[in-house]
Amino acid sequence: MKFCGIICRQGDESMNVTIKPINAMTVDVEDYFQVSAFEQHITRDRWDKLPHRVEQNTGRILDLFQQRQVKATFFTLGWVGERYPGLVRRIVAEGHELASHGYQHTRVTEQTPDQFREDLRLSKLILEDVSGQSVIGYRAASYSIGAKNLWALEILQEEGFSYSSSIYPVKHDLYGMPDAPRFAYRPTNAPGLLEIPITTLNLFRRNIPCGGGGFFRLYPYSFSKWAYRYINNKEQQAGIFYFHPWEIDPEQPKQQGLSFKTRFRHYLNLSKMHDRLDNLITDFAWDTMRNVFLNKTDCHH
Repeated sequence: MKFCGIICRQGDESMNVTIKPINAMTVDVEDYFQVSAFEQHITRDRWDKLPHRVEQNTGRILDLFQQRQVKATFFTLGWVGERYPGLVRRIVAEGHELASHGYQHTRVTEQTPDQFREDLRLSKLILEDVSGQSVIGYRAASYSIGAKNLWALEILQEEGFSYSSSIYPVKHDLYGMPDAPRFAYRPTNAPGLLEIPITTLNLFRRNIPCGGGGFFRLYPYSFSKWAYRYINNKEQQAGIFYFHPWEIDPEQPKQQGLSFKTRFRHYLNLSKMHDRLDNLITDFAWDTMRNVFLNKTDCHH
């Protein structure tokens, strides 16, 4: 679904209406020490010994969304749901969609099909048990589904997921499938699943990332605003935005021994992120992944 259409039907008559395109707001709920770039520096057996900041940071995001009347999809690690069930319950109690980000942020490229299936089942079980809600959406850690492991989409379909947002149609040193479609599609090997790629802009025959994360912190806000306007108005498509709770937290513990590239990517403009995010959710209309792309019968006015 592009967005809740230009024309809404009332009975047998068509009624032209002017509406604001609805984009999907998403949050990847993980803590600062769980990012893939830190894998070589912080082993998983240390996670429980480090200061946790995911609950308070996600709480700040929920406060902002409540203030601005924004609904979002929270792709949440099963590991987080296990330790912070109250946070998960707050997410669903405030009308947001709960989706899976896997159990402990293991990239799909590092898993066998059996390991991937086990990870999926565990995260889904934890999140559904804690929230009392069905979990139908999934996003792979670091967009780690691509041309070499499309088998993962078949497993997602078999495990009862309705959609995935795991393939990023860009060229990147850590992830990406630049030849993948830019907008929502049904994969040939998993036609019962909707794959919903992160938003990109096609410039100079290349897909430019503009859907959030470090790129949103790197670019001036004016570029992001222009990009979403172009995608909504010129291409008549719904955009997707993603970010992480640690990105609004400039006070997080600083890690030592990082490469310049990793340090730059992770810490750049953290102090500006909250205000930029506030501008974005004010300038555009937002809803959950489920509502924007799956609930095709709904019309938003």
